[in-house]
Amino acid sequence: MAKEITIKVEGKEWEEAMDKAFKKANKNAKIPGFRPGKAPKEIFLKKYGKESLMMDAADEAIHTAYIKMLEDNKDLEIVAQPELNLKSLDENGVEFVFKLTLKPEVKLGKYKGLKVKKESTKATKEEIDETIKTMRERYAESVTKEGSIEEGDTAVIDFEGFKDDVAFDGGKGENYSLKIGSHTFIPGFEEALIGLKAGDTKDVELTFPEDYHSEDLKGQSVVFKVKVHEVKETIVPELNKEFYEDLGMEGIQDEESLRKQVEENIVARKERDAENKYIDDLLKAAMDHMKVDVPEVMVDEETHRMIHQYEDNLKMQGLTLEQFYQFTNSDEAALKEQMKEEALNRVKSRLLLEEIAKVEKIEITDEEADKEASSLAEKYGMSKEEFLNAFGGVEMVKYDAMMRQAIEILKEEK
Repeated sequence: MAKEITIKVEGKEWEEAMDKAFKKANKNAKIPGFRPGKAPKEIFLKKYGKESLMMDAADEAIHTAYIKMLEDNKDLEIVAQPELNLKSLDENGVEFVFKLTLKPEVKLGKYKGLKVKKESTKATKEEIDETIKTMRERYAESVTKEGSIEEGDTAVIDFEGFKDDVAFDGGKGENYSLKIGSHTFIPGFEEALIGLKAGDTKDVELTFPEDYHSEDLKGQSVVFKVKVHEVKETIVPELNKEFYEDLGMEGIQDEESLRKQVEENIVARKERDAENKYIDDLLKAAMDHMKVDVPEVMVDEETHRMIHQYEDNLKMQGLTLEQFYQFTNSDEAALKEQMKEEALNRVKSRLLLEEIAKVEKIEITDEEADKEASSLAEKYGMSKEEFLNAFGGVEMVKYDAMMRQAIEILKEEK
């Protein structure tokens, strides 16, 4: 839903805007007999005229007009940045037209008793075994062995690749630690090293795959000259007292207590995942019953927020958005299109929960918000003031609490 509001800045406010525009323009004015910025206003206007100041004055007046528009329309729920157009401009003032995007009408359908089930959160024996296996592998040691290379061993090698007896770029390495079975090299290379010992050399004849990334090498027959310096095997620790001490987990002293703790951790993770999926499924079910025409600008703004969040996540990985576009051979338009559906769902779910809160008369008092802020600040190890600054203030705490209460209503079976 859109609405146009016309705001005029005139009188004293317009005079102040014109005065600011004059002081700005006068700094660069070249008027004989006066240094830049020192010419009296009357002299400046005589040479340049009021018209020279009007556009700058209009720019100065935008903030005043915006504040006035908000004060005059406090009852309107504006959901996106207003579109601004200049309607008229003369020596007596300026008129702006604000095109507002208002919160759309939401017609709730069924939002209780949605018959959405939460997934099971049990931990299977296989999951527990696999987790403990991973924990043991994390503490595994690599030690030199006297025997020959076997699957799973690490071979420390020199290698150099030749095509038609000529060494090719990128085909050489020294003291390279290669895990046999990792499939790091082209098919057949690692398998050809099995059975070799430290000090052995071998010419490995191979053919590069047809889909190899290098045009010069794809499908080509080559020879790798390999020398083995050292063979290492991986020793995985047994489930014993030493291993439990190395884990440093409180209360873990035997396999039984370890399996119990691992089971609890798996269930806790599954519970979080199941709860998140349960809420997503509830929102989807309720949105299927809801009717609302979402303004495109709301989706666009949500998409911009998502891209900004994605950019922050990339920075944490040491990447920029521009690098991401290069790696994926895409651009901003492609990323926006990819995120558009998710952005629409986020907007719709927000509108759904806001309407439920309205219908159910959910209100968060100042006292409740203050208590919630104190609790969350303690949880994150921050002062309440630091938390509120980071979270967006008390009103955001109220909004977040209201949304969570609305979600609890979605869970009701009747």
